Amino acid sequence: MGVYVNPGNVPFRKALNSDIYIDKTDLISVTNTKIDKRNCFMCVSRPRRFGKSMAADMLAAYYSKGCDSKALFAGRKAEKEETFPEHLNRHNVIRLDIQRFLETKRDLNTSVTEIERRVTAELIKEFPDCTDIDPDDRLKFVLEQIFVQTGEGFIFILDEWDCVFRIAKNHHEAQKNYLDFLRGLFKGSDYVELAYMTGILPIKKYGEHSAINIFDEYSVIEPKNLGEYFGFTEEEVRGQCVQHDVDYAEVERWYDGYLIGSQHIYNPKSVADVLVWKEFQSYWTGTETYEALKVYIDMNFDGLKEAIAGMLGKGSYKIDPSTFQNDMTTFKTKDDVFTLLVHLGYLTYNRKNSEVSIPNQEIEQEFMRAIKVGGWDGVVEALNRSERLLQSTLALDEEAVAKGIAEIHNETASMLQYNNENSLTCTLLIAYYSARAYYINPIMEMPSGKGFADVVYLPKRYMDFPALVVELKWDKTAEGAISQIKEKNYASWIEGYTGEILLVGVNYERERKLHTCVIEKYVKKGCNIQ
Repeated sequence: MGVYVNPGNVPFRKALNSDIYIDKTDLISVTNTKIDKRNCFMCVSRPRRFGKSMAADMLAAYYSKGCDSKALFAGRKAEKEETFPEHLNRHNVIRLDIQRFLETKRDLNTSVTEIERRVTAELIKEFPDCTDIDPDDRLKFVLEQIFVQTGEGFIFILDEWDCVFRIAKNHHEAQKNYLDFLRGLFKGSDYVELAYMTGILPIKKYGEHSAINIFDEYSVIEPKNLGEYFGFTEEEVRGQCVQHDVDYAEVERWYDGYLIGSQHIYNPKSVADVLVWKEFQSYWTGTETYEALKVYIDMNFDGLKEAIAGMLGKGSYKIDPSTFQNDMTTFKTKDDVFTLLVHLGYLTYNRKNSEVSIPNQEIEQEFMRAIKVGGWDGVVEALNRSERLLQSTLALDEEAVAKGIAEIHNETASMLQYNNENSLTCTLLIAYYSARAYYINPIMEMPSGKGFADVVYLPKRYMDFPALVVELKWDKTAEGAISQIKEKNYASWIEGYTGEILLVGVNYERERKLHTCVIEKYVKKGCNIQ
């Protein structure tokens, strides 16, 4: 048993003994199908604290010849898989945590050399009969010699594979050298039975250095069939809440919201902490601070701050993630910034409509911390006003609502494109920011009747609040907005909602910079308005 070559199973055993453990061992059924095939290269990228390292420890414990893990897997999901006994502790494993070799920028010039030196030293001890090994040779040549002389291949498990791109963001030469090392290690190498890498970022796009595109990518943008294995599923969290006597509805509000493919996934670190400590708060700050987020949201790309302001109001924003270069410095558009924030876990991505949004209350708090120190005073003040504006809406106080929206529009004008219809929608989302406590996320352009309602707010279950159907107009009239709701029968889609429905028409007259509002109650029988 070595540190890097054929390691033991201690890390996995410690995971099993944790206060909260959810069985994800059936991931083994997927990795087993890759062994000794052309597509044996896997790169799994997820945000911090989404279970990547635990999965790597589990795979090392399962495959490594350096330990006996049969007892650890007894009764686990993996044990039921047909191929489970075939590979249990039957393989040579090289397990590397790249971050251990690259803790500071000072390690940039020596990290690859140090990896090769330490792994080669253990290989010499593990294969004493391979007398032709040169300890000063490159690692790939050492592995080739062992394979030729013994016929034995290797399973590679690399954790934090991308740390060079996070620690040395602007050291492009070091990044290329590191990619060259990985390319030489894996591409065209017969000794590779399986290569499994984990990190936060997908594989860096670097022209000809994209040669490690031999890897299949399993990211938060394209999880393929691995969505359920990283993070806790809704069913798993419900079960844990019952077991630990914690209110699931509150856990859902604080920590749900990540869409990994079609799966609703929870950050396991946050869920585990709330199950143990029974306190609902942001546990994200223990791993990522708001300063890291602030760097990216302060970037002055066109419309970036406006989009974030809208997302704080529970809106979403359509992006094209394909231009992202999979690093933390190469940004050409705000879409690139938002795509990075998805990989970091600050936003969630809906593949069905290519939209990003803030996933939950925990992450919303991190955004609020960032904007409070980032010169977003107008937005912060606008958000603080939103509860009063919501109450004015519920009281049908049209004048107060128009005045409140005008104030919020003025406060956010420094960063929003003021004379712009999208700006008005963003203003509205900010204005009803406080609605997040009582309503589900606003539905944008909901198909209703003969067209699309601009914004619809539906109350959460067990909340005695009216539904809101909002229509926005630009250089027209608020009365015209109400008329459109009626003529196109926008409210018909939610007539099944048993409570009250309010129709809200808002107009902004650009020349006079004047906001007006009309609010009416919708009566379902006969569709008359009282």
